[in-house]
Amino acid sequence: MNRKDSILALLIILAWGFNFVIIRWGLDELPPMLLGALRFLCVAFPAIFFVRKPDLPLRWLFAYGITISFGQFALLFSAMQAGMPAGIASLVLQAQAIFTLVFALLFLGERWQVQQLWALLIAGCGLGILAGQADAASMTLTGFGLTLAAAASWGAGNIVNRHIAQQGSVQLMSLVIWGALIPPLPFMLLSWLTEGPELILASLSSMGIKSLVSLTYLALVATIFGYGSWAWLLQQHPASRIAPLTLLVPVVGLLCAWLILDESLSGIQAVGIVLVMLGLLVNSFGQRWLHRLKRMAA
Repeated sequence: MNRKDSILALLIILAWGFNFVIIRWGLDELPPMLLGALRFLCVAFPAIFFVRKPDLPLRWLFAYGITISFGQFALLFSAMQAGMPAGIASLVLQAQAIFTLVFALLFLGERWQVQQLWALLIAGCGLGILAGQADAASMTLTGFGLTLAAAASWGAGNIVNRHIAQQGSVQLMSLVIWGALIPPLPFMLLSWLTEGPELILASLSSMGIKSLVSLTYLALVATIFGYGSWAWLLQQHPASRIAPLTLLVPVVGLLCAWLILDESLSGIQAVGIVLVMLGLLVNSFGQRWLHRLKRMAA
């Protein structure tokens, strides 16, 4: 990549990593389902008046909106409300790569390669260590479980994305913006049922600068700027060069949570985090490493 594209990639990684601190701030003033509804309303409007609707069947637009947008963030916001630290959440959510492998095997019949099996084993050990530390002072088991479920929803959305990609040339920004029309209704329904009309009205009437900044960031920076710029980079460079950059997101997330939210890690949690990151690295670069080893041995 040239310097301009490298800077853009860095800005996206910083935006997505800092995103978890912003979610934490938003949840300080808004309940999770209401925050989700407002986020995607801000993504969809007024952007849908300027972006062309993606050329794909409504059922696939619905599937995208329910998995990647509604399912992922309903579970993630609930997890962080239930005691999942922002930094660890940024890492555990990357388990979506592992769930994508599992769902691809189950629903697409894809065969796993050797490095993917190792990645699943290593990352699984790391997640197991983190789960064993749940209900400690810094993390709850409920929060950990909901974050893992959010990763699974993202993984399911990746399978939907693969099918959409097979439909033809669908612009990612168009998919993100029009897909944002799907989540607000289920978010508002869940907010009404679980948070109640009194809390909804009280939260809306007392929204402060923190809520407004959080919603603006989540909609404009993390979603529209992040996904739009990411789509542009994928058009300009091979996916194999761009996709692994997401491994830096939890690094930024953990660092921001430590510096801004004063979140800390135990030694055992650090071991779990290292193993998860190692598993993700093996998944992304394992095949390349194996080829190098074979060349060296030849």
